[in-house]
Amino acid sequence: MLTQRAGHGAPSGIELTDVSVVVPVDDPPPGAPAHKVLLEGVDLSLTETRVAVIGANGSGKSTLLRLLNGLVAPSSGSVAVHGLDTVHDARAVRQRVGFVFTDPLSQLVMPTGREDVELSLRRRHPRRAERATAAQEVLDRFGLGPLADQSVHELSGGERQLMALAAVLAVGPEVLVLDEPSTLLDLRNRELLRRTLASLDEQVILSTHDLELAADADRVLVVEDGRIAFDGAPAAAVPFYRQLCLEAPATSAAPAGPTRGRS
Repeated sequence: MLTQRAGHGAPSGIELTDVSVVVPVDDPPPGAPAHKVLLEGVDLSLTETRVAVIGANGSGKSTLLRLLNGLVAPSSGSVAVHGLDTVHDARAVRQRVGFVFTDPLSQLVMPTGREDVELSLRRRHPRRAERATAAQEVLDRFGLGPLADQSVHELSGGERQLMALAAVLAVGPEVLVLDEPSTLLDLRNRELLRRTLASLDEQVILSTHDLELAADADRVLVVEDGRIAFDGAPAAAVPFYRQLCLEAPATSAAPAGPTRGRS
């Protein structure tokens, strides 16, 4: 059941109801299926402040995250963010859900970080002077002021990731979704990212191979073969995932604890 946001009549949280995602296969071999199932039978109610999603490459993690802001539409079932359907209310959903990709250069489209943040703010602040002031406030919030006018190609991996994060947060989303944000970062920049995410007020949902980063979450989802294999606290979810990775696929055990999501 969705909770109610204080001072608002709209429900809060993210609801996935019996969601499946199926895509066609280009030129399948004779006798092979013409479609591939990326996710199947996913039921989730996400209300926690920090949610991590872990799983092997190709397990369905990125597809699950992309459902949350309408980048991927469910083939069946429904996804709702604060009561808004991600298909029918796609524009309103994207105003509430910010998405940060693995490679920040895939979304830093302007020559400098300042220009990118200002681009994010163009609708909220149509006047150039107001937009410039607002952008400076966002850059200063993340300690990026001294780097704002450098080429994004001259920034370190961590600096680029923070700049992409600043550009997404500039528009004030209520939910921040990050797809493997620490993959390209060294240890120092990974720790910088961890501290930055811990300081945010927004609901944060991220996929990661970094089990220490996952352990910072309030709740961890383990995705395996397009299903939610485990759903619970990090202290139980991380050991379950480690065991799952070490077992042969044919002998994988059932979840070692209760799950919230239906697999």
